[in-house]
Amino acid sequence: MPDPFSALVELDGVPSAFAATRDGIDSLLRDRGLRRSTPEMTADSLLLGAAASAAIEGAPYDPDGLRRGEADPLALAAARMSTEMLGLVPTWSTAPLQAIARLHALVARGRVADDELGRPVSPEGARRLGTLAQAVVAPTQAPGLLVAAVVHAEIATAGAFASDNGLVARAAERLVLVAKGVDPASLTVPEAGHRLAGAGYAKLLREYETDGTPGVHRWLLYAAQAYADGAEAAPVEPPKGPRRRG
Repeated sequence: MPDPFSALVELDGVPSAFAATRDGIDSLLRDRGLRRSTPEMTADSLLLGAAASAAIEGAPYDPDGLRRGEADPLALAAARMSTEMLGLVPTWSTAPLQAIARLHALVARGRVADDELGRPVSPEGARRLGTLAQAVVAPTQAPGLLVAAVVHAEIATAGAFASDNGLVARAAERLVLVAKGVDPASLTVPEAGHRLAGAGYAKLLREYETDGTPGVHRWLLYAAQAYADGAEAAPVEPPKGPRRRG
């Protein structure tokens, strides 16, 4: 079976951009104590991600309020989704459509009709999700960061669900980063990287959808930087004392 991501890996500058980002993520997490990570750090990263993801959709950015359970309803919904997100990693690896549907059911509960929870309302969107699912379970030599970027953009632009396609897309992106071993403890905050991009984030997604290969190319190069920014937002303490040099 052909590698479904092979053409994207060949785009100018894409392999080097993702390689540099992966090296930076590995170095940053190692230096800040990935091996000493705790469930509390992961939970904090997920909460920061929920706050940032909801803010991209227009909710106030208020991580402290979210910790107290007093945030905007959309942020609370994103946080609810985050509490079960990592439990879907095994499902993602074998049945990604089921994982995507569950993410939507979690975040949209109480905000759309029950018969729309986790169920595509757009036939074209459903077709695109099916194609994506086939791609992500196929063998590939593509970097995990690239796969995460494509998963994000495809879910966000397919518009399969009645609501919250962006929130689901960014959650699925996290699942890929964990499942592909890029960030096994889910300490980076890719949502923070996307929030940092401001209006450019939505613009690049539109171009991914409408501008053919050049739009996809720009999205991938952008995503490499967004993931680097998300690593900088990881809620782990910097090492104490001088760095040891080899």
